[in-house]
Amino acid sequence: MAKITVSRRILMCDNYKFENSNDFAMRLSDTVFGFLDDQSSSGWLENSCSHDHDHDHDHDHDESEKGDEDDEKKESTRNAEDHRIFWETQHKLLQDILCRSSSLESGIRCATKEAIKEAKTAGNLCVCRRPVAGGCHNCLMREICGRLRNAGFNTAVCKSKWKSSPDIPSGEHTFLDVVETPSPKKAAIRVIIELNFRAEFEVARASEEYRQLIRRLPEVFVGKVERLYGLIKILCSAAKKCMKENRMHMGPWRKHRYMQAKWLSAGERASAAAPPLPTGCSGPVPRPRASMLTVDLVDNVSNLLRTAVGVL
Repeated sequence: MAKITVSRRILMCDNYKFENSNDFAMRLSDTVFGFLDDQSSSGWLENSCSHDHDHDHDHDHDESEKGDEDDEKKESTRNAEDHRIFWETQHKLLQDILCRSSSLESGIRCATKEAIKEAKTAGNLCVCRRPVAGGCHNCLMREICGRLRNAGFNTAVCKSKWKSSPDIPSGEHTFLDVVETPSPKKAAIRVIIELNFRAEFEVARASEEYRQLIRRLPEVFVGKVERLYGLIKILCSAAKKCMKENRMHMGPWRKHRYMQAKWLSAGERASAAAPPLPTGCSGPVPRPRASMLTVDLVDNVSNLLRTAVGVL
């Protein structure tokens, strides 16, 4: 067998043969450096792709944040618009109810204002056991009731009472009403008189929008039951909106059912059957107290006199 020199050896690698060692070294070098170049190129491409991916991710993140800010601005604008529309609607509804008035309501309203003016001119009308300086609310109501009845109106002091429920607590409220029957064939018309109407809806730490709405209320309300029901609905809805915006708890005594129970629940007309009070008198004249030690000699002197009888 012939001996093959090193320079002429045939190297087999994957069915490839290299007849020259120098050729093989050159090809191996090219292969190694080519592999390194491929790896370097591949790494560069990977780094480039990774950088492009990070850049795209940052860009998408910025776009997402910008989109969120735009959505927040749109939501804020929408909320502000809804806020404005709500309060404008409440003012309009309130004005529509307050502007409407029948001839009966107008007559009672004028008579009530005149009675209040005269009562305040008369001075302190409080006849309670412990009189209140400037007069108390109950004595003022009795005084107004008497003056309105003297003016020809079927007026009475009403006291409503309602039981507690899961939504509202029990309570009672006193106010005036006038019941008029236009004719036997028509149903009676009831007109509510509340002398302290505006204060019933005032809220501490209320928003400016709610305060502006309350300022439009009359201090003394005179109106039919239907009109009062509409006002209660508007004002309780506004109070609920105000509480929600200020993140305040809405007490049960400010809810629609509680406020409605004050004037529209079942009650009694305390002085409906009493005769009209004299002008300037706030209540029945108290009976004089008699002592058990008091002896009325005028009534008993006739019993002391006896007819003289002759003695035989």
